[in-house]
Amino acid sequence: MLPRAAFYVLFVASGFAGLIYESVWTHYLKLYLGHAAYAQSLVLVVFMGGMAAGSALCARFTTRLRNPLAAYAVAEGIVGLCALVFHEIFVAATDWSYATLLPALGSEYPVLTAKLLLSCALILPQSVLLGATFPLMSAGLVRTGPADARGEPVAMLYFSNSLGAAAGVLASGFVLMAWAGLPGTLRTAGVINLAIAAIVAVLARPARAAPIDTAPHEGDAQNARPLLAVALFTGLASFIYEICWIRMLSLVLGASTHSFELMLSTFILGLALGGLAVRRLVDRAASPERALGWIQLAMALLALATLPVYDRCFELMELLMQGLARTEAGYAFFNVSGQAISALVMLPATFCAGMTLPLITAALLRQGAGERAIGQVYAANTLGGIAGVLLAVHAGLPLIGLKGALIAGALVDATVGIVLLYRFATPRRVLMAVAAGTAVAFLAATFLFELNANKMTAGVFRHGDLASSQDASILYARDGKTATVHLVQYTDATSIRTNGKSDGSIVLNPDLQRGSDEITMVLTGALPLALKPDARTAAVIGIGTGLTMHTLLQSLALTSVETVEIEAAMAEAARGFAPRNGAAFADPRGRILIDDAKTFFSAHNRRYDIVISEPSNPWVSGVSSLFTREFYRRIRGHINSGGLLVQWFQLYEIDASLLASVMRALGEEFPHYAVFAPSDYDLLIVASDRAIPVPASAAVFEQPGLAQELFRVNALTAGDLDARYLGRRATLEPLFESYGMPANSDYFPVLDLQAAKYRFMERSASDVVAMLTAAVPVLEMIEPGLQRRPVNPLHKGAYAFDRIEQTRLARYARDVLLNPTLPEPMAISTLLEKDLELAKLRLIDCRDAREQDVWLHSLVNIARLVNAYLPPAEASAVWARMVAAPCFASLHEYQRQWVLLFGAVAQRDGPHTATLATWLLARQTDLWTAHRDQIRDQARPIFRLLRCHAQREDRAGCAAAFARYAGG
Repeated sequence: MLPRAAFYVLFVASGFAGLIYESVWTHYLKLYLGHAAYAQSLVLVVFMGGMAAGSALCARFTTRLRNPLAAYAVAEGIVGLCALVFHEIFVAATDWSYATLLPALGSEYPVLTAKLLLSCALILPQSVLLGATFPLMSAGLVRTGPADARGEPVAMLYFSNSLGAAAGVLASGFVLMAWAGLPGTLRTAGVINLAIAAIVAVLARPARAAPIDTAPHEGDAQNARPLLAVALFTGLASFIYEICWIRMLSLVLGASTHSFELMLSTFILGLALGGLAVRRLVDRAASPERALGWIQLAMALLALATLPVYDRCFELMELLMQGLARTEAGYAFFNVSGQAISALVMLPATFCAGMTLPLITAALLRQGAGERAIGQVYAANTLGGIAGVLLAVHAGLPLIGLKGALIAGALVDATVGIVLLYRFATPRRVLMAVAAGTAVAFLAATFLFELNANKMTAGVFRHGDLASSQDASILYARDGKTATVHLVQYTDATSIRTNGKSDGSIVLNPDLQRGSDEITMVLTGALPLALKPDARTAAVIGIGTGLTMHTLLQSLALTSVETVEIEAAMAEAARGFAPRNGAAFADPRGRILIDDAKTFFSAHNRRYDIVISEPSNPWVSGVSSLFTREFYRRIRGHINSGGLLVQWFQLYEIDASLLASVMRALGEEFPHYAVFAPSDYDLLIVASDRAIPVPASAAVFEQPGLAQELFRVNALTAGDLDARYLGRRATLEPLFESYGMPANSDYFPVLDLQAAKYRFMERSASDVVAMLTAAVPVLEMIEPGLQRRPVNPLHKGAYAFDRIEQTRLARYARDVLLNPTLPEPMAISTLLEKDLELAKLRLIDCRDAREQDVWLHSLVNIARLVNAYLPPAEASAVWARMVAAPCFASLHEYQRQWVLLFGAVAQRDGPHTATLATWLLARQTDLWTAHRDQIRDQARPIFRLLRCHAQREDRAGCAAAFARYAGG
C-alpha cells in the first residue's frame, strides 16, 4: 500500500509553494498591470483561470494515465524550473514592453490587451500545471484506495493543500520576502517544487493502477451538472465573502500588506479545517447531497452573522491598541491578535466552505462519475471564484456596498442549500421551517443592522481611539473598487479617509487655524512653481483633497494639470472640500483621470515639466511601489529636461532608515535633489536631472491666486520658503547613506515590508527636520553661501512648523540685547525673559559681578535660539556687542571662549567653531556638565560633521559623522 501520510505531507509542501507563487506572481503582475481594480481582477483571472483550465484538462485526460502520480511529479518539476528563471524573464519582457510595445499602441484598450496577453504568457503555463496538481494527486490516491473510501483521500488532500497554503502566505510575507526579496522567495518555492517532484517520482513507481471509470455510465455527465453548478456557486459566494471580509477588516487591522496576508491565511485556514472535519463524513453520509445542503445553509447564516461580529471587532482593536507596548514584541502580538480577530469574522463560514468540495466530489464518485469528477469539481469551483471576484469588485461593492455584497453572497449559498434540501428528499415541514427561518435572518440582516460608519472611519488600528469619531458627521461614504472612502466632518476639520486612514484634511472654517495637512498640500503645489517658474505642464499622482491640484491651477503659466487617481470614489469625495479646492473641478486646464499611475504614464507616454507624487502613506498595501527605484527610473522618462519630480514623504509613523532607503532609490535615478520640510511632519523631495535652483523664486507671490493660497497658510514671503529648505544632495546624502539601507525596490520591497511595523511602533523620522532647529545652524555651515531670506514678520504662529515661530522669538531676543528700548513681549516665555535679563546684566550692562556661571547657562539658551534662527549678520551683531562690552575682558578664559564660540557659530565659521568647541569639550567645565544632555549629544557630532565637510574626508567618514548626529 502507498504511504498516504507521506503524500499528505508532500501536498502540504505543495500548497506552501503554491501560495507563494500566487502571492509573488500577483506582486509581479501588479507591478506591470498596476494596482487599479481592473488590474487586480486581471491578475486573479489569469492565475485562477489557469488553475481552472488545468483542472478541466485533468478531468478529460487523467483516465488515460496509467500513473497520475508520475504525471504529478512532472508538473511539479516543470513549475519549479520555471520559478528559477521567472524573475529574469519578467524583467526583460516588461522592460521591452514599457520601452517599445506600450508607447507604440497608445490608446487604452490596445494597451490593456497587450498587457493582459503578456501577463498570460508569463504565468498561464505554470498556473495550468498548478491547477492540474490537485486532480492528479487525488486520482493517484483514489485509485489505490478501497472503493468505499474514495472521498476521504480527497478531503485529506484538500486539507493538506490548504494548510500548506495558509502557512505559505505567512512565510512569504513575513519571512521570505524580507530575507530574499521577490526573486529569492520565488526561487525558494521552485526548489520546494523540485524536491517534491523528485520524492513523488520515487514513491510513484509502484503506483500503476487502472482508472476507476474506464467505461463511464451513460447519463453521468447530465447527473454531474447540478453538483458542478453547486461547486461553481459555492466558489462564487466564497470569494464574494473573501473580498468583503478583507475590505471590512482592513478598517480594523489597517490596509497594509501584512494585514492582508493575515486575513488571507485565516481564510485559507478555515477551508483547511473544514476539509479535515469532513474527511469521515464524505464516505459515511447516507446522502452527501443532503449534508451539503445543510452546510450551504449554515454557511449562509454564518456569513450573515459576521456583520454584528464585525461591529464588535472595533472595540477589540481599541482595547488591543491601548494595552500593547509599541515595541517589536508588541507588534508581533498585534499581528497574532489581528489574525485572531480575522478568525472571529471569517473562520465559521470558511469552515463550512472547506467542507463543500470534498462532499461534492464524494457525491459524484458515488454516482459513478469517476475520477474525472475531481478535476471537474475543482475547475467549476475555481471558475466560480473568478466570477465572485469580478462581481464583488466591479458590481457588488460599487453598487450595493459592503453589506449588500456580503448579503448577496449569503443569498447565493442559502438558495443553493434550500434547492439541495428540496431535491434530496428533505421532509416538507422541515424545509418550510428552514426556508422561513432563513428568510427572517436575511430580513433582520438587511433592515435591522447597519455598518457603523463612525467606527469605520476612526482608524482604530493606529491610535486605539473610537471616541473621537463618535460625533463626527459622515458627509460621503462609498465602497469603491479599490478602497472604502469616507468624507468626515470633525469639530475642527474635514477629512477624507480611505479604509479608515486620513488621506488629507482641510479646515474649512476661515476663523480656525490651518492644519499641517493644508500647509503641506499648498506648498506641494507652490514650491515646484517657485523652483521652476517657466513650467507649463504638470501631473499629480493622487488627488487627496484636491488642494494640491487647485494650488497648481492658480499659476497663470501652467497650460495643463493632469491628476491621476486610482480610486474614482476619492475624486467624488474630494468635491466635498469645495470651495477650498474649486479649481480642481472647475478649471478647464485641469483633468482628473482614474487609472493606476504606472499604467497611465507608460500608456500615454507624455512628458511634463512638473510631476508631483503625493500618494497615500507607504505602509498602505500597494503604495510603496510608488517609492521604488524602478518607479523613479520610469517616471524620469516622463519629465522634460530640467523638469522636477516632487515626492511627498511622511515623517510620522516611519523610521528614518526607511526614508534613507527611499532617498537611495531616488538618488540612483536622479543626479540632483533638494529636500524641503513644509511642516514638522512631512518632507518634499524635489529631484531633477539638473541642479535644483535654490533659493526658490519669489515670483509666486506676484501671482494673485498663488499668493492668496500661500497667505492662507501663513507663507507670506520668499523667506518662508527658504525656512523650509533642508539641503541639497551633497549635504544630505551622507546622512542617508549612514543607515546602510538598500534602495527600496519593486523586487526587494524594504518599505512595504517594514512600514507597517514602524507605524505600529509610532517611530518618527523627525530628526531630519530637527536639523532646521538644531542649536548650531549646521546646514548653513555645510552649504557655504546659503542665505535664508527673512521670514514673514507677522506674529501668527507657524501652524505646525517650529522654525518660523522660533525665528520670531530669536528676533525678540536680538532686540532686547541690542536696542535701548525693550520690545513689547508678545507670547514670550518667562524662562526666555529671565535668560535675557541675566545675560544683559552681566555682559552688556556689566552690572552683575558675581563669579557664578548662572548667566552663562542663560547665554547657552540664548545662543541656541539666536544662532539657529537669525541670519549671520544679525546673530553676529549680538555677540560682537558682548565682546565689545568693557566687562568682557574681565571674564575667565573659559567664559570668554564660550562667548567666542557662540560668535563663531553665528558667523557660520565651521573650522573656528570646531577649534573652540574642541578646546571647551576637553576641559569639561561645570557649564559643560550642567548642559551635558543638550551639548554633548548634539554639539560634538555636529562639529565632527562640520570637520568632515570642511576637510573633504572620504564618504565613509562623512557617513559615520552623520550617523553620530542622527543617533543624538
